[in-house]
Amino acid sequence: MAEPQVTLDPRTLNVVEQKLRGPLEEQLTSALQAATDKTRHSYAGESVEQVTTQLFERTKDGLHPDIAAGFHPDHAQLRRVAEAIVTGH
Repeated sequence: MAEPQVTLDPRTLNVVEQKLRGPLEEQLTSALQAATDKTRHSYAGESVEQVTTQLFERTKDGLHPDIAAGFHPDHAQLRRVAEAIVTGH
């Protein structure tokens, strides 16, 4: 499985978020990759929905509290990462 990457849609960002887009994407990507690694290594037969929830919570836990408060990932994309973990890809 390729490492997940976070790309923010500039049309959905406010002025400050647009200026900080690069660093925000880097922090979000780093937190998601760490959550993916941890979830992949601890996977023990959970459902895709359970893994999706774990990914969300672990990613959010890896973020600065201010960024975590505004963390609203695309559920379908997070689910695809979870499906890859469940299927072993």
